[in-house]
Amino acid sequence: MKRLLVVVFVALTIGAAAYFFNYYWIHRYDNLIARQASVYRLDPDLVWSVIKEETYFRPWKVGQDGEIGLMQITPTVGREWAAETGMRELERQMVQDPAVLLRDPERNIQIGSWYLEKIREQYRDIAGADARMLAAYNAGPSRAAEWSKPAEEGRELSEDEFINRIDIPSTRAYVVSILERYRKLKAPAQAGKHLAREARRAFQFLEYGRL
Repeated sequence: MKRLLVVVFVALTIGAAAYFFNYYWIHRYDNLIARQASVYRLDPDLVWSVIKEETYFRPWKVGQDGEIGLMQITPTVGREWAAETGMRELERQMVQDPAVLLRDPERNIQIGSWYLEKIREQYRDIAGADARMLAAYNAGPSRAAEWSKPAEEGRELSEDEFINRIDIPSTRAYVVSILERYRKLKAPAQAGKHLAREARRAFQFLEYGRL
């Protein structure tokens, strides 16, 4: 019996340690994400969801096509960002050794957030803007623009219609996965807002009934 209790205790300890380490791992950049998302008018939960999909918060990861860091930024995008800042030292660094800057977690999140916001500007007033932005981030703006072309009758595509048009399976899976994760993160907040509205209505009803 004692041996069984020891085994159970060890298993629970290992499980708890794994849980808390994973929680730390996926949330250790939350402050950086919140700061940069605020600068570029993005929802930090969406940026977090992108990073989880891209690298599972591994800043050292290098992609098959040379993408670097947490948000898998290409040197080309890094150079575009550096040129837009107007800071010659950053431009020089991006030309000579982009990996040094792109491996830095905060710089990587900054550039990734800048790029997401730049893409989103093209779709800000269109249904399914997040899906289009994510598709462009993954497969390139030109492909996303092709998939976003209006229907034959000139009607803008819905989010589902746009996703169904994505003819690269990995990109379609990428977009769907991130949107599902993002919406799960937002669900508790939406439920809380709904409960708050219902509570206000009930209170107003009671107040009205007493008058």
